[in-house]
Amino acid sequence: MAFVPASENKAMKLSAEDERLLPGERDVAFYREHGWYLSKRLLSDGEVDELAEAATAFWAGHRDRTLPRRPPNLTYWEPAHGDVFRNNDYICYESATIARILITPIIGAVAARLARTTQIRLLNSTLWYKPPLPEEPTGTVPWHLDKDYWQNHTSGELLTAFVPLHDCPEEMGTLTMVDGSHRWPYSPNDDGSRHFSERDHAALEQMLKDGARAGGAEVHKIPVHIPKGHMTFHHCRLYHGSGPNYSSRPRMSVGLHLQDRDNRWREHRLADGRSLTYNHDVLVRKTPEGHPDYADPEFCPVLWEGSLHAPPAT
Repeated sequence: MAFVPASENKAMKLSAEDERLLPGERDVAFYREHGWYLSKRLLSDGEVDELAEAATAFWAGHRDRTLPRRPPNLTYWEPAHGDVFRNNDYICYESATIARILITPIIGAVAARLARTTQIRLLNSTLWYKPPLPEEPTGTVPWHLDKDYWQNHTSGELLTAFVPLHDCPEEMGTLTMVDGSHRWPYSPNDDGSRHFSERDHAALEQMLKDGARAGGAEVHKIPVHIPKGHMTFHHCRLYHGSGPNYSSRPRMSVGLHLQDRDNRWREHRLADGRSLTYNHDVLVRKTPEGHPDYADPEFCPVLWEGSLHAPPAT
């Protein structure tokens, strides 16, 4: 089937009802201070249920299209991996239903207001599944920050929307924020180019403690209860993770990694001299200079473009 990015089928305009869903002045101030934000209800029950059905179909083998080539650092669960934490990158590329529901102006406009930009593009998207097995080691996601993966991106305002496909309380292993940690000093981390599942958990815990010490701060962990239809947004330099799933059902969610208008590729060299490579670098089109183009509409469609009124005080 021909696949058309959802953003091409939707006018970049918000209804009066959508306008009321945007973060207000105090919400934006909270995000800038704390590094995360719990949204208003952006999805209906029907949309969330449709996302869950599409996710289940994907894990059963359904694809609307597949990647033209496999990036070297792709994380991609397959049935042979068993009942472990599932991580499938590029879900909005491979699932038309998930793209249609999530690549939308309202989600982009929320992110644009938080990031103070006039354009939000998709950077990547990931489908997650955490089994209801508290003893399963992969069900605990260690502390990490997304900027480590994006050191060859120019922007410091990248952010991620975490979208549960159901009500997501603490017992399910919801996303836990290390409050305010995005304001700690940041040093590029060579090991950060590897996925958190490939990194030593004890080393990541120590990295968190070292970051707090450098920032002269205490580690304040906040597990966020995310009601159905709501989502969180967190800054790319915010430490976050999640605990085991103690409930009786799987925790299913989508991560939308989002970029602001000014984000571009830049070269970043690791300590051993190698150039850091992001998965997009072998997929997206090239700029006239021959560099990866993070504005490629095929992989980085626009969710929102335009000016937003100053947020009202709330």
